[in-house]
Amino acid sequence: MKRKSVLFLISFCFVLLLAACGGGSASTSSENNGEKITIKFGHVLAPDHPYNLAAEKFKEALESNSPQEVQVEIFHSAQLGSERELTEGLQLGTVDIAIAPGTISSFEPKMGVLDLPYIFRDREHAYKVLDGEIGKELAADLPSSDLRLLSYWENGFRQITNSQKPINTPADVKGVKLRVPENGIYVDTFKEWGANVTTMAFGELYTALQQKAVDGQENPLALIYTNKFYEAQEYLSLTGHFYGPAQVIISEKKWKSLSPEMQEAVQSAADEARDFERQLLKDKDEEYLENLKAEGMKVNEVDVEAFQEASKPVWEKYSSEFGDLIDRIQAVE
Repeated sequence: MKRKSVLFLISFCFVLLLAACGGGSASTSSENNGEKITIKFGHVLAPDHPYNLAAEKFKEALESNSPQEVQVEIFHSAQLGSERELTEGLQLGTVDIAIAPGTISSFEPKMGVLDLPYIFRDREHAYKVLDGEIGKELAADLPSSDLRLLSYWENGFRQITNSQKPINTPADVKGVKLRVPENGIYVDTFKEWGANVTTMAFGELYTALQQKAVDGQENPLALIYTNKFYEAQEYLSLTGHFYGPAQVIISEKKWKSLSPEMQEAVQSAADEARDFERQLLKDKDEEYLENLKAEGMKVNEVDVEAFQEASKPVWEKYSSEFGDLIDRIQAVE
């Protein structure tokens, strides 16, 4: 009798184990069974920067039009880490969506072609390239790195600020200690112009400017103003040397966990926020410029043709890496 009881208990436990295993294989993730979805959206810039305002637009659009309950949690000002840490978080699945343009070419080298100095004639040219076949082609292999492009938002055209002198030509850049992001093309460009280049994380930049560890930096007007670089920089030179797309990336793990209907809603919200953010930056650039002047910055135009000519060796250096992409981008009308 005792032996039968033991056998019964063993059999009962085995049935429970099978049920548990079977239940696990048959069930779907919470993202697909109607439960509430949480999306962690991170970036490194200030709460009043257009990145964050557009992230709020994304949140509003998705939460209003999602086929199931969803909550978007926005983390600005590097609360989830630097751009590299955000990108690594996307790969691990600890971050769901991030804006991390400074690191994306490390994971997809072809994206680097977008960083070449003066590769885009103007904003409209950039939009046609990014939203067209070339933009899709550049992002096609990202899922193999556990990343997926949602859309190209905008960081804007980058300008040089410094505490030493106005910069009118590449010759004026010579010897100026400038911080640039950890980006090979950016570094090569400023070295070609004669700058004393240093790289550091964006989160360290304000303090470095304030303490005179570097003379200057280069970034779009929105970032210069919203991060109050005018407090440590006297000169703003409108070089417009790099156009910065802002790749909005979703974790491939998160993407695959979503139903097709939810994927469509996320993509739609990202595109709606892209259009909002681009227009916002375009509209506010003039306002940022006037505000920077009001804060005491001395603003000057530059000899753009001289900078373009001085950039040719950089294009030549990377021509073999990017192949016909450079010509194809230039050919887009």
